[in-house]
Amino acid sequence: MQAANRIQKALSTQRGLSFGAWQMLPGANHARFMARTGYDWICVDTEHGNIADWQMHEAVAAIAATGTSPIVRIAANEGWMVKRALDAGAHGIVVPLLYTADDARKLVESAKFPPVGRRGFGSPFAMGSTGGVSQLEYLQQANDSLVTIVQIETKEALENVEEIAKVPGIDVLFIGPWDLGNNIGRPVMGAFHDDLNTAIERIRQAAIANGKRVGIYCVGGETAKKYAEQGFHMISVVADAVALPTFLSNELETAKGSKTDAAVPTY
Repeated sequence: MQAANRIQKALSTQRGLSFGAWQMLPGANHARFMARTGYDWICVDTEHGNIADWQMHEAVAAIAATGTSPIVRIAANEGWMVKRALDAGAHGIVVPLLYTADDARKLVESAKFPPVGRRGFGSPFAMGSTGGVSQLEYLQQANDSLVTIVQIETKEALENVEEIAKVPGIDVLFIGPWDLGNNIGRPVMGAFHDDLNTAIERIRQAAIANGKRVGIYCVGGETAKKYAEQGFHMISVVADAVALPTFLSNELETAKGSKTDAAVPTY
């Protein structure tokens, strides 16, 4: 299983760098197109994306078939949501809206088979996305082979980030800058406020100090490059719902001869 999990292999290297893209629009073909573009992972977003449960299942299988890791962002820290994503064959889960270390421990309990946690066993689908292992092999290897990612995006999670980072079974602290900015009273209106940058650095340091990886959501390649140079590991470069309208409008402006070079935001 570990050999088939591209994101885990990337995170396990000395540098630990991986780049991903965010899928918010439904469709197995859409997921497959995204997965073939060279990213280490594609995150299927069932929190804010227009993706239902059955569409998540289809997207996970389509992404995994290309050799790219399917990651699923569930809508909340609910055990049944964790189970549905992992049973679909996700190589990892992103979980939003955590507040405390107890929330992180609750997540680990949902994501891991006994004796570590209480995840139920029985999915006939997960093995197809994790290297074609047998059900018994999946049961024996899943706890060590799947990636558990918590979003740090609330004021409370920031205040408790050092304790969250200590929780065994959590692999990545993933920063959602827009929600984090809103929740600490520094909404993103362009360039990040100094207080938000300080909060982001606090999260990065908490992760590193506790042997975790740190990730962040970006809206373009320039920003992603900056965070890669700063030592971040799991970096979302762009979302389909951002890339598609941006590309379409830019190409139309080029066709009309009215495109002007705009400054790239440096978030």
